[in-house]
Amino acid sequence: MRTDAIVKQEGMDALISNLGYVDAERFIVLMNKEPFDYTKWREANLNDGLGVRQLSKKAQEYSKMQTE
Repeated sequence: MRTDAIVKQEGMDALISNLGYVDAERFIVLMNKEPFDYTKWREANLNDGLGVRQLSKKAQEYSKMQTE
C-alpha cells in the first residue's frame, strides 16, 4: 500500500503532466472553492473514458449546477 504522501505526489504529477502547472493549481483551487460532492459526481461521470481536461470540465459544470 502506498503512503498518503506518495499518492499526493503521484496525483500532482498526473495533474501537472496533463494540465500543466497553472491549470493543475487552478483545478485544485476550483475543487476546494466550491461545494462539490465528488462521490456523486464520480458515480455519474467517471466511467465515460474521458481525459483529464474533459473530466475537469465536467466536474466544473457539475459543481455549477449544484450551486444554482
